[in-house]
Amino acid sequence: MAQANERDLLARAKQGDEAAVAALVRRHQTAVFNVAYRFLGNRQDAEDAAQEAFVKALRALDRFDLERPFAPWIKRIAANHCLNRLAAARIRPSVPESDLAAPGAEAASLDKWAHHSPTPEQTLLAREQAGYIRAAIIQLPPRYRAVIELRHFQQLSYDEIAAAMERPLSSVKSDLFRARKILAEKLKETA
Repeated sequence: MAQANERDLLARAKQGDEAAVAALVRRHQTAVFNVAYRFLGNRQDAEDAAQEAFVKALRALDRFDLERPFAPWIKRIAANHCLNRLAAARIRPSVPESDLAAPGAEAASLDKWAHHSPTPEQTLLAREQAGYIRAAIIQLPPRYRAVIELRHFQQLSYDEIAAAMERPLSSVKSDLFRARKILAEKLKETA
C-alpha cells in the first residue's frame, strides 16, 4: 500500500501538484539530509545540498519511471550532487566536536546490537563509537567517502556503485578496499 501511495504522490507531483511535491519532500528529507551530511560533514552544507538535490530531482521528475522506487533515486542524486560539490571545492571537511555525539543523531555504527534493550552503558558506547566512525569517514578523501556511503549506507551493489560513480568496477572495488583499510587504521588509533 505504501508503494502505491508513493506512486500516486509521484504521479501527482509530475502533474505539478504542489501538495504531492511537499509530501514527497517531507517523506524523504531526513534520508537525503543524512546522505548529504555523511558526505559533507557540516549541517549547513548538508541542508543546502539536500535542498539542491530535491530541486534537481523535481526538475527531472518528468523523466522518472514510476515503476521504480523513489528513495534510491533521490539519494543517488544527493550523493552525486555532494561529490560534485566536494570536487569543485576540493575541501576536506571536518566534523565539529559538537556533532560527534549529538543527542538523537542517527548512529552510523557498523556494530549491530543484539535484539534486546541496550543498557545505558551500551547506549553511551554506541554513541561514542558512532562519533568516531563519522569522524573517520568524513576525513576520507571524497571518492573513498563516496564508496563507503554508497556501499554501507545506501547498500548498493558494486555494479550499481560503478554505474553511479561512472567508474570501472575494478576501481570501485579498489577504492572500497582502501577506504576500509584507512578507516580501520583511524579507528584503531582511537581505541
